Amino acid sequence: MKKALVEKKYLATFILITSLFFMWGFAHAILDVLNKHFQEVLEMTKTRSALVQVMLYTGYFTMAIPAGLFISRRGYRAGVIVGLLLYGIGSLLFIPGEWLMSFEFFLFSLFVIGCGLTFLETSANPYVTELGARQTAAARLNMAQSFNGLGAMCAPIVGGWLIFRDNASVALPYMGLGIFVLLAAVVFTRVRLPEIHEDDSAAGSAEKARNASLARNFAFIFGVFALFCYEISEISINSFFINYATDGNWFDKPTATTLLSLGGLMLFMVGRVVGSLVMSRVKAEAVLVVCATATVVTTAIVVADCGALSMGALIAGYFFESIMFPTIFALSLRGLGEKTKRASSFLMMTPVGGAVGPWLMGWMADAHGMVLSFVVPLAGFVVVWIYSIFTLKNYQAMKEHLTIIKVGR
Repeated sequence: MKKALVEKKYLATFILITSLFFMWGFAHAILDVLNKHFQEVLEMTKTRSALVQVMLYTGYFTMAIPAGLFISRRGYRAGVIVGLLLYGIGSLLFIPGEWLMSFEFFLFSLFVIGCGLTFLETSANPYVTELGARQTAAARLNMAQSFNGLGAMCAPIVGGWLIFRDNASVALPYMGLGIFVLLAAVVFTRVRLPEIHEDDSAAGSAEKARNASLARNFAFIFGVFALFCYEISEISINSFFINYATDGNWFDKPTATTLLSLGGLMLFMVGRVVGSLVMSRVKAEAVLVVCATATVVTTAIVVADCGALSMGALIAGYFFESIMFPTIFALSLRGLGEKTKRASSFLMMTPVGGAVGPWLMGWMADAHGMVLSFVVPLAGFVVVWIYSIFTLKNYQAMKEHLTIIKVGR
């Protein structure tokens, strides 16, 4: 019998939690506009402008463990509320930042936002995986993450319209965002989210015993590293998409921003919806192998500098990379039982890749040109491809083992 993507009793909860994915998708993608804006207004190099990503994702690294400990003690709902409060406060700090016109103050504001997003993601990602059958966890998280893609698609359009114009206010989009997020925090103080207790079945207990220590769980450690490398690739590409499109004289800034939203990021959102539907019929491990292979190919074409083909490959890559974060996240948490919350906090340290990747890619672009800098995301996708092969072989070995046990009985 086909299992439902979300258990009926959790449907309203799933819808409410999914709204959070839109919020942090918007926060991430508006940085891509902010990066280019600071390069021009404050006359800085790509390496220095990449600090907007560095500070946001440093917030993830700094707050991941404290967020995990807090959520373990106080629950998912409390984690969501704290995350929304920090997110809203950090957004409103852009108002005094614009008065001072201080790049350092903007960076501090982004760090506070990053701390808030850590609480949100550490709460929402594992929570969604528990709102139904274990077998559909990856598909369910991909469906929720598609709204992250929707937020990411809207952000460059809104941000570009408000920031890339005469007498633009960089604080305006963040002021609206801050007010909206703080109102959402009020809503979450008024609703009750069911606390999910991990599976205590015989199968779940057996897996817990095999995973007595996260540090000795190679599959989990490899998943953490793969997710870190994915973040390097995804955030690096997003950060310098507009630069690639404008430096190569393909498009002007408004057109490049629109292409990022309605081209790349729309495909990103569509990819997560399609991925969720496909994973309801095909094993997540197999889908990950196909998509990882495709991203290696498309990014290699960009590095090869094949003219219009490279531009098309860059946009097409968004479709294939879209399923990576939720799929790797769900596969890494599989079978961890009572260690799920703690494991999630380690996984939420991996967005620090978004601090490493853009800075490294910015340095490469300043030193060797925009095209060659794409070797940074290419290297990250190669690691994800190796991980995808590992998970598929691991799944096949486990399936064969279970078949032998059944035959023996």
